Parts: sequence; structure tokens; C-alpha cells
Amino acid sequence: MADNTVPQAQSPPLANDRAAEIKTLALQLGFDVVGITSARSPQHAAWFTQWLAQGFHAGLAYMERRQAERVDPQRVLPGARSVVVVGMNYYSGDPVGPGRVARYAQGQLDYHDVLAPRLATLAARICAWGAEARWYVDTGPVLERDFAERAGVGFIGKHTNLISRRYGNWLVLGAVLTTLDLPADPPARNLCGRCTRCLEACPTGAIVAPFQLDARRCISFWTIEWRGRIPEEWRIAIGDRLFGCDDCLEVCPWNRFAQHAAAAEFRPRALPALTEMLTWDDRQFREFFQHTPIFRLKRGPFLRNVCIVLGNCGDSAALPALERALHDPDPLVREHAEWAITQVRTRRPKLHSEKPP
Repeated sequence: MADNTVPQAQSPPLANDRAAEIKTLALQLGFDVVGITSARSPQHAAWFTQWLAQGFHAGLAYMERRQAERVDPQRVLPGARSVVVVGMNYYSGDPVGPGRVARYAQGQLDYHDVLAPRLATLAARICAWGAEARWYVDTGPVLERDFAERAGVGFIGKHTNLISRRYGNWLVLGAVLTTLDLPADPPARNLCGRCTRCLEACPTGAIVAPFQLDARRCISFWTIEWRGRIPEEWRIAIGDRLFGCDDCLEVCPWNRFAQHAAAAEFRPRALPALTEMLTWDDRQFREFFQHTPIFRLKRGPFLRNVCIVLGNCGDSAALPALERALHDPDPLVREHAEWAITQVRTRRPKLHSEKPP
């Protein structure tokens, strides 16, 4: 991981003035919300440790490797006193193109690349006052949603994602840890009430209880994080979801306040037809998806997802592309293409009112 530490500079003036200046700069940089909290251990540190112990992280090794840092900011930045949390709205309306893609990944640029230069500028301003600072999007050992809730940016919903009273469920977060001692903002109050829409909407029951997500059952895990063969019992549940799943986010009543993202990088672009993408080689995949979140998935697992969506939603027009995929150089693609062909052929008479071949 790149070292995002910004070196120390000169001595700091009054904390209140500095906090106001940080917030003004954050908004000028294009962040939609900003809050400040202390750098003490996250309030849900014990929950996170238990979540790992239960195996709910689905074996994601990076979650385990830096567990100690995630629950103790002093291990990330010794002497840390404050955390500045920023959020950027990425809402882009209804999904576009064939196959549903999680909204955060519909744009032309990976949100990490959208937030990173802005966070670096914010950290540099802090360090110009004689403090140290380290910034993260969500790749570092920081429980940013905990800090966001404590900084008043939003509250953690029963689906375990952050909810903003101003923007609904559609914020990507960044955090700057600093040795600068800044006044903390009031924490956000949980406003889920008795609502359980997100639990009821989850197509696989991955939200096993309020505020508890079992990633082993989550479609986002299987279609984004998992790079191998998807067990057949999960393929039907994936439906037409090509990359990620927003179902638990979409049903939240707080989305009535959702606004379209101001950042041009989050504006969605249409995808080519699924059958066309199924013919792509590495170069074509790379050229289309480079700099987007989907690029990190790589060609083989992405075409695996394409096959599953075609198997669930395609008709006989998809069969030629799927049959060509039976000769794909990647065995992962071949296996899922074979499954998809069986699915399409099984329901083809029903779809087209034709006699079975």
C-alpha cells in the first residue's frame, strides 16, 4: 500500500478556526459532506472483532491482516487526535444498460481515484499547520463508517451501510487521520426506527439480523470480491445483477432525499450488449473498463458474471455467444457458459412458445 503520510510543517493556530477552514476547503474540493470526530477507537470495534470471529467476512484476508489497526487508530498514525471524514454523493438515478451494476461503479472513474487527490490536498493543508496526517478512501485499515457516524456525517443503517439524511444511501467516504487536535462534531443519531425494509429486500438473506451482514451470502461479495467459481446455489439468486447489488440500499426510505451527483465522474455510461462483451479479449476488456471499479475484477470473473446474467435472463438469441464462450481460454468462463446454456435451453420453450428441439 502506498504511504499516504504527509510530512510535518509549521505550528498550528486555534483549533476552532482550523476546523472551520478544513470544512470550507473540503466543500470547495467537491466533497458534499464533512465532519470531525476524535481518533479514539471506533465505537463498533468489538462488533468488528466478533464479525470476523463469526466468519462473516467470507474469508477476505485483507480484513484479518490489519485487524489491530482497524480497531486502534494509534497503530495507523501514532499520536492521532482527530479524524476528518468526508463524503461524496454518487447517486446516478436508475441503472442503465443490460445487467444491473451497483451505482457506485456505473461512472467513468473509480471513486478511489475521484476522492484520492482531494483527500491529499486536504491532508496537505492540515500538515501545513504543523500536524501529521494520513488519508484513506476505503483501502486502508480504518473503519470509516464508524468515524462517519461519530462525526455526524450519517448513521449506520440496519444493512450496515451509512445513511445520510441529506443524500440517502449514496455516499462514498474518505478519512484523514491527524495529530491535530480539532473540536469534534456531534455524532449522528440512528434513525432507522422500526423499519426493516433492507432486511426484507435482500435477495439472499445476507442481512442475518439488524446491523449484521454475512458476506458469505451477499451478492456483492460473489460478483465483486470472489474471483473463482460461483456455487450453483447462488447463481439463480444473482438474477440480472452483473456487478454488485443495491437492493438493500434502494428500498431505504431516506432515499427520498437523494440528489443526482454533482461530480461528472459519477455520471453513468451505458454498457454494450452482454453478448458482445462475452466476445471480448483482455485488451477489449481493459480498454473499456480501465480506471473503473469493474476493471479490478478482471476479465475472467467479469465474463463469468455475464454468463450468469445471460443464464438467468437471456433467451435463445444469447445461445450463439454462449456457445462460442464454451471455447474461451479461461476455464472459469467456459464452466459458467455451459451452465448458462442449460438454463436458457431449459426455459426456451416457455419463453418462445416453441417446441423443444
